[in-house]
Amino acid sequence: MKRFLLLFVISFLVHSCARVGSPVGGPKDTLAPRFLSSNIDTTRINVKRDIHELRLDFDEYVTLKDINKNLIISPPIKNIKRILPSNIANKYVLIQWTDTLQANTTYNFNFGNSIVDNNESNPLRYFNFAFSTGDKLDDLYVSGEIKDALDIKKKTGSTENKLVVGLYQVKDTMNYKQKPYYITKVDDDGYYEMNYLSPGKYKIIAFADENGNSVYDPGKEKIGFQKEAVEVEKSVSGLNLKVYPSKKPLKYSEMKEVPGGILMTFEGHPDDVKVESLNDKLKDIKVTHSPKSDSVKIWFDAVKNNVGQETTEKLVFTHDKGPKKDSAYTVSLFYKYNKKNVMDLNSDNGGGSLAPKTDFKISSNYFIDKIDPAKWVLKSDSLTTQEFTAKISETNPYQILIQSDFVSGKKYQLTVPKETVSSFYAKNTQSKRFDFDVAKVDQFGSLEFTLLNAPSSSYWIQLLDSSEKAIYQRYTKGDKVKFDILKPEEYIVRILVDNNENKYWDEADFATETFAEDAYIFYKKVVIRGLWETREEWDLKDTRTLDNPKAAVAPAEPVVPAPADDKKEAVDQNVKKEIKYDNAVLTPVK
Repeated sequence: MKRFLLLFVISFLVHSCARVGSPVGGPKDTLAPRFLSSNIDTTRINVKRDIHELRLDFDEYVTLKDINKNLIISPPIKNIKRILPSNIANKYVLIQWTDTLQANTTYNFNFGNSIVDNNESNPLRYFNFAFSTGDKLDDLYVSGEIKDALDIKKKTGSTENKLVVGLYQVKDTMNYKQKPYYITKVDDDGYYEMNYLSPGKYKIIAFADENGNSVYDPGKEKIGFQKEAVEVEKSVSGLNLKVYPSKKPLKYSEMKEVPGGILMTFEGHPDDVKVESLNDKLKDIKVTHSPKSDSVKIWFDAVKNNVGQETTEKLVFTHDKGPKKDSAYTVSLFYKYNKKNVMDLNSDNGGGSLAPKTDFKISSNYFIDKIDPAKWVLKSDSLTTQEFTAKISETNPYQILIQSDFVSGKKYQLTVPKETVSSFYAKNTQSKRFDFDVAKVDQFGSLEFTLLNAPSSSYWIQLLDSSEKAIYQRYTKGDKVKFDILKPEEYIVRILVDNNENKYWDEADFATETFAEDAYIFYKKVVIRGLWETREEWDLKDTRTLDNPKAAVAPAEPVVPAPADDKKEAVDQNVKKEIKYDNAVLTPVK
């Protein structure tokens, strides 16, 4: 009897243990968590201002995914002290804070896609929860699309979308260093929607929140804005913006030793920089700087002046990078001369064949001041001496252009003796021989563009490879552009407009409400074939893009925010609205 009883108990325990846990196999859980209730009553109005927590209950165990990146509270609540669950799954989400809430204000907690179930990480998409300390929930909204003007094609994969949209209340004093009064994330399709807004006048901005602090950082984050204030008396839809690179505030960065002298670098792009030496041993210097360049070169003869020859020496300079009075700053570095940093020459041909009807190019690591080409020798097929001309490039003072009647299929040798290329305080220390051949014409194609609605100012037209690197570029004006010698390949075509004719493509400057200069991308890739002349017509008002080449080709009309006629329902459930996108938006590019 005892044996029978023991076997019965063991059998019962084994059977019971087998039933614990999830069953093996069966359909996969694809359902998102379902919101059940909260610690705030269902009306969600007249909530006490001294409440210090929000608890949301769900029908299953949940965890929070990237909550610090996803959760946006509008208006902002400072001093959030606790968010649960943190490491262990719960059937609730808890947020606690120490601030006292504002009176008669609707608060919206936008969780994005951060609430997921514990088993399969199914997200509760676009979940919002709102309540009011007043006697009503504000129910206005602003929605639209945000496009990154520099994205040639929509990014795919795991790249995180960091774009956000914010509204600041228009006041006598606007502080953009604080979080916007209302803020929301932009979804992966470029759509945004700010809900539970109170009537008023707002300044709208969109930016790439790279550091996740919900505040726009000039020069570090892309920015889009509208100069006119947004009147929110009714819900507004179709308020679209494009974000561009932002202008960096001008700031000195560092100095370091480089071949021939010192490199001084800046954050931002100064128009002009004046540099003076405060060193008794170093009075004779040359300073080179191209307008809008972020680097300045200080050239000097370290050997002649006995600077940094035996030991490291402290060198002191002043720089003046702006029009303000008394704007000169003193900077210094510890300098040691590097004997290896001599003047050298190299071919810009990349070791391959020279394209027909082009110049042979030599580059130097020093600024080129003078050349003595009378002592140079150019030979074809190692036998015949050939006439040529050489000059320093007008656009790149570190480059020499050699022109001659180069013949396709022939091989050439160019000899440049030592001390025939001069910088301010140095000459090339070694003789160099450059061997190259000239490719055949049938290995290249040509491309001609006819532009409709062409820019009235000058512009750069660029041919980009698949990595979005500019392989060919022309700075020109007018409605006709032709590239004669192109390597066979697929190219992306981009135009950057020099609206202010300063020969620099200017970024957006939110501080002065200056928009970035215009930019466009051709809606299809251009294929270049050998011995083939490609002709294309491009209407810059064409709304097609590489992502949407079949869009309507009607010119884009200015986007004017229009009040929404239909009353919008509060977005508390995990249901995303069906959005009809406006394809009539021109997409500038990087």
